[in-house]
Amino acid sequence: MESLLQQLERFSEVLAVSRTTHVSSWDPATIRRALQWARYLRHVHRRFGRHVRIRTAMERRLESQWKREDGSRPASVPGLTNFRALGSCDLLLSQRLLANRALGDAAFHCLLRQLFPGPGVPDAEEEALQGSLALCARRRSAVHLLRLNGFGEKPALRDDPLIKTQAELLLERLQEVGEAQAQSPGGLLSGLWERLPRNSFLEVIAAALLLPPSPRPPKEILELGGSKAPGEGGHELLHWLLGRSDIMVVFCRSLPAGLLTSVAGRHPELFRVYLDLLTDWGRHLHYDLQKGIWVGAEAGGATWEELHSRFQSLCQATLPLKDEVLTALESWKAQDGGFEVPGVSIWTDLLLALESGA
Repeated sequence: MESLLQQLERFSEVLAVSRTTHVSSWDPATIRRALQWARYLRHVHRRFGRHVRIRTAMERRLESQWKREDGSRPASVPGLTNFRALGSCDLLLSQRLLANRALGDAAFHCLLRQLFPGPGVPDAEEEALQGSLALCARRRSAVHLLRLNGFGEKPALRDDPLIKTQAELLLERLQEVGEAQAQSPGGLLSGLWERLPRNSFLEVIAAALLLPPSPRPPKEILELGGSKAPGEGGHELLHWLLGRSDIMVVFCRSLPAGLLTSVAGRHPELFRVYLDLLTDWGRHLHYDLQKGIWVGAEAGGATWEELHSRFQSLCQATLPLKDEVLTALESWKAQDGGFEVPGVSIWTDLLLALESGA
């Protein structure tokens, strides 16, 4: 019995630490041990819930652990406070760690993999924990699960289970906000843009725009008054992105060409804006006769290599998208005089490069 009480006391301290900056020293192994410990105590709760003597002893130990020396209770108790809390100690631990920005990248990613292992057959308890965490994340703006630091470019970004989870939670939260009318979806997105790491948030936006809409039952669609209901979160996300020209520029400059082509192929409105931006970037390049290359007029602007890569990706897309891009390039070439000589028109040189596969 004493051994069990000591374990309870030590885990209560672990739970308290999970709110502090001390978790910055936690590694993936520590995360796994802490979750295993929490799950063990959940089983203790289930096993001894009706055992009065053991339950009373645990309650007394928890009560005495967090009392001040003068006998009063602290304003906010950081650890477990009663026996009932044991039934959800894994949820409490997960919530606190997901909300703690001091947790390192490796430990954070390990935590997500432990909580959302992807395809498989988890037991009923694990499914319940995942459902509770998803609900908490939606209700708390999904900010905790959107904190993806350190992710680089990924060719198969939409297949990444972590980013896909963030995208799904973001769309669900946007739909909930729209239905509750307590906050505008645009306001929520602008707040996330200001608070979250920019590159990570852009990746989540792209993944969300690539997710298929989750259709609702026909009856629910009719009750909501139209065909706009399915994929409402995606509609709000696209509307916000297209309405923020500053963010749209960063979106098109920061994400890989292949990913942007996929998003553009799914959303014609976004494709037109993307093509307009590429046009503008191309017109800001000039031909350097001495070097024999196209260069930007100012530092930090789009380069010939970047422009060529993005047009090449668009021309490798499905026929409707490819045809529209080639038609636009031919039109801009004609507006420049239709010259076939390299170095006169950026559009001529782009067409020649695309045709040669260079």
